[in-house]
Amino acid sequence: MNKKRIYFDMDGVLVDFESGLNKVDDAVKEQYKGRLDEIPGLFALMEPMAGAIEVVKLLARNYDVFILTTSPWNNPTAASDKIEWVKKYMDDLFHKRVIITHRKDLLDGDYLIDDRAKNGAGEFKGEWIQFGSQKFPDWESILKYLLM
Repeated sequence: MNKKRIYFDMDGVLVDFESGLNKVDDAVKEQYKGRLDEIPGLFALMEPMAGAIEVVKLLARNYDVFILTTSPWNNPTAASDKIEWVKKYMDDLFHKRVIITHRKDLLDGDYLIDDRAKNGAGEFKGEWIQFGSQKFPDWESILKYLLM
């Protein structure tokens, strides 16, 4: 029996974007004003979202899991920073299971957990679970829904 497939977005879902920004010098933030996601090294500074790691590990017991993220085009370190983040916080759970794309709608799967409809998430062919929405405000609500 094949397991159903879940894709997890990173920024604002697995990863607390603001936690990384809080570690960046104000002068650097001013230099990158309006395009903060282009700050080199930013994505390596971020902390996990509350509950994310524990829930993802529980879901991985019953689902085929992948990370599906976008890397800012004008940030030369973002993609490698994201891979390093996954290695640091997720052990081997996502070893060679990280997909970086600007077209999330092209992937085949059952669920996509993403906070925004951008980069094809809103057109994903499976079910888009909008993290942070009224129906799915946190990881606990997603865990209950997917393990019901």
